[in-house]
Amino acid sequence: MGRVRVLVVDDHRIFAEALATALAAEPDVEVAAVGSATAAERALRRAAAEGRAFHVMLVDADLTDPAAPPRAAAPDRAARLPEPPLPRTPPADAAPDGITLAARCRAAHPDLRVVVLAGADDPSRAVRALQAGAGGWVAKESSLGRLLAVVRGVLRDETHLPPTLLTGVVRELTAVRRDRTESERLVETLTPREQQVLRCMVAGLGRQAVADRLYLSPHTVRTHMQNVLGKLGVHSTLAAVALARRAGVGPAETVPAPAGG
Repeated sequence: MGRVRVLVVDDHRIFAEALATALAAEPDVEVAAVGSATAAERALRRAAAEGRAFHVMLVDADLTDPAAPPRAAAPDRAARLPEPPLPRTPPADAAPDGITLAARCRAAHPDLRVVVLAGADDPSRAVRALQAGAGGWVAKESSLGRLLAVVRGVLRDETHLPPTLLTGVVRELTAVRRDRTESERLVETLTPREQQVLRCMVAGLGRQAVADRLYLSPHTVRTHMQNVLGKLGVHSTLAAVALARRAGVGPAETVPAPAGG
């Protein structure tokens, strides 16, 4: 592969610069550091456009200021990425934490490997990170050697978790699978029409919008929505949408005109 290009994303300037400097001391590692989700996404886009895409992103699990000005890259051999002015207001979908940022960046850059840097072991968040596409979870107090081993491992498509997290992660994944199975079973009790209505609910459509989409009257849609809530065993649209997402139900896109109501 040649040189490994690493992007460090952490809103704690001292930590980000120290880590970038340490990594840049490796002969085959090139590093840049930024301090916000906005700057990270911009750096990834620019690097890809220049044909010098980053291979690995190291992101703070607790990234808290997605619209903060970018931190300076580490000195010496760490790469310095010029940052254009940031928008005056953060985007509406600014990442609430580093794990959400990881999911967005993996979706936009499928070849990017992500390692989450965490201040504490948390099985639930580690599972979230894995589901977001991260390949590694490393405690911030880990040694540089351990971090480098994980970086090189995720480049080989390995998944790296601390041994102390494994039992908790397996337990969480089992619970997620159990919840998903039960959610899938409940969704399967819906009629095809009710499943269409549920997908519209997942898409955030209101009653009139669902009626327009499915060529039904608002009264009929109301009845279908009530049936959906009853069969799923929930009492609100929000709860129905949460259950649907656990079952893997996506939002409605194009729904063909039905033969009947």
